[in-house]
Amino acid sequence: MITIVDYGMGNLGSIKNMFKYIGIEAEVEKDPDKIKNASKILLPGVGSFDTAMKKLENSELREVLDEKALKERVPILGICLGMQLLTEKSEEGSLRGLAWIPAETLAFKGRVDASVKVPHMGWNIVEQTNKSQLLNGFDIFDEPRFYFVHSYFVKARSPENVILQTHYGITFHSAIQHENIFGAQFHPEKSHKFGMKLFENFARI
Repeated sequence: MITIVDYGMGNLGSIKNMFKYIGIEAEVEKDPDKIKNASKILLPGVGSFDTAMKKLENSELREVLDEKALKERVPILGICLGMQLLTEKSEEGSLRGLAWIPAETLAFKGRVDASVKVPHMGWNIVEQTNKSQLLNGFDIFDEPRFYFVHSYFVKARSPENVILQTHYGITFHSAIQHENIFGAQFHPEKSHKFGMKLFENFARI
């Protein structure tokens, strides 16, 4: 069972529908007491960094999620803004992130040429940089690609935490991993066969 955390800022229906389509049991949950029993967690997110962190803190989910991630070490996947929340900080706001992965979230603006449209929106190719259970079997695809919508990107401190990178004006880290914690900047639920494969892999971790 995969528990999709509902803290008021995620594309929950589409994510759950994708899991249902590929035959994987998933539930949407916002009750901290029920999330305490989760064996695998997906942290979604659409919106601004500080707003998301405030919602996590105010809903009493922060303490539960820290316990699951850092002590129980259950597999956790953050997608889109959910990936950015895994980092220590973001240029989008002033609040500290979950800081589960040594990384920071940076703005495209000021780092890409003015001719490069921000947000980065649409399909883009990903390149695998390190092995990961999340990417098992991706060698069957000639050019794996995912659907992106974001104005900020994650920069991991250590190359060993980067499992996918993507080029859009600059080369950025599009998927990261630190032990039991995974992050994907793209939207697997909008990425057809590539997203299905990634979700299937996460379910098997």
